[in-house]
Amino acid sequence: MNGKLIVIEGLDGSGKATQSGLLFEELRKEGHRVRKLSFPDYGSLSSGPVRMYLNGEFGDHPDDVDSYAASVLYAVDRFANYRSEWKKEYENGTVFVCDRYTTSNEVFQTGKLPESQWKDYLNWLEDFEYRLMGIPRPDLVLFLNMSEECSMKLLEKRYGGDESRKDIHERDEEYQKRCRRAALYCADELGWQKIDCDRDGHILTIEEIHGKIMEAARNHLEI
Repeated sequence: MNGKLIVIEGLDGSGKATQSGLLFEELRKEGHRVRKLSFPDYGSLSSGPVRMYLNGEFGDHPDDVDSYAASVLYAVDRFANYRSEWKKEYENGTVFVCDRYTTSNEVFQTGKLPESQWKDYLNWLEDFEYRLMGIPRPDLVLFLNMSEECSMKLLEKRYGGDESRKDIHERDEEYQKRCRRAALYCADELGWQKIDCDRDGHILTIEEIHGKIMEAARNHLEI
């Protein structure tokens, strides 16, 4: 019996790595057979084109690379990782907690397109990755719903104000705003669960957000 795939998604700086790590540890402590994943897989050769794209080697602005072309770069990395690293474990019932997945293409590449093209792009991407490439479809996607202002604050804290450390997505604030609008559309269109992470302009504590995530995971997956 196949395992479960839980994806933590959100804007840059929203705390995906932190929250996916906490979810992984909580499930492990509860005795579940669980493994954590993160994409892109920067330790693999398959992520080379993604690193080139994010470093600006194909253009200094996210829009310099077409949504469909960029999507293929990320999809190949996920395909290679699945087939070489975790396919057997997934097919044998392991629960996977994933920091970013196909869902990141859906947020960050949809954000490049005019709204009139969003639905067609999402249909293409889901068919391409889940049917044609054969990687697993998530059982639950938890979107860390945080204002772009709050996520940018966390991003600044991460890099200590050093703009040179940001990739081409992270340093474009207008692009981040477009991606937030796209993410909310994806959440409604694709059935993601939104986890509200701020209140009245203030970011909730890590523990508060984690509590919401654990409740959602237990309610939706019966784990």
